[in-house]
Amino acid sequence: MTAALSDILARTHTLTFDCYGTLVDWETGLRAALAHGATPPPPEFFDAYLAQEAAVESGPYLRYRDVVRDAALGAAARLGFPFSDTQARAVGDSVGDWPVFADTRDALLRLSRRFRLGILSNVDRDLLARTIARIDLSFDLLVTAEDVRSYKPAEGHFRRLIDMHGGAQGLLHVAQSVYHDGIPARRLGLPFVWINRRGERRTGDAAPLAEFADLRSFAEKT
Repeated sequence: MTAALSDILARTHTLTFDCYGTLVDWETGLRAALAHGATPPPPEFFDAYLAQEAAVESGPYLRYRDVVRDAALGAAARLGFPFSDTQARAVGDSVGDWPVFADTRDALLRLSRRFRLGILSNVDRDLLARTIARIDLSFDLLVTAEDVRSYKPAEGHFRRLIDMHGGAQGLLHVAQSVYHDGIPARRLGLPFVWINRRGERRTGDAAPLAEFADLRSFAEKT
């Protein structure tokens, strides 16, 4: 553990986590949901979906289910791939069934002995509730896109968290996505630990306090 992380952890009482990507294997879940149908999607469908999702989320607030529907249909139209409204809605409904990473529950249980735990997530409350039931662990606080009417990397989740706690002191945010979580967290003075599950190259954009390959490694060092 670095001296900087050790110093911050000594003053931390609440750890918050991104959910899909950090606690849950969103890529496996999303790919499976997008591929569910009689005709296999083209290889570029996944990346086209991600681009469409970011574009939809940057506009006026929609429920995450509707974001997913619009993004899937937009990607399909862009690629000329047949994808029905029913299929697109099923992708959104699948979020609560996406697989939890194998190390998530044990790591969170270990961390819960020392810290309060929270989730900041870009989904609807009912979808997150289904995921939490799969993790089989209670959390002390939840902030969703449905609560703040915006999607990370917008600052709504983090501002709500800071307001709830009367400032950033004692908080530490833990997430896989530098873009969605690291940059806005650090911009608002929240220390950020990067769970680099995808083995991405580090850049100077987010300046994580520390980097770990998975949640288990972070918990064992904490």
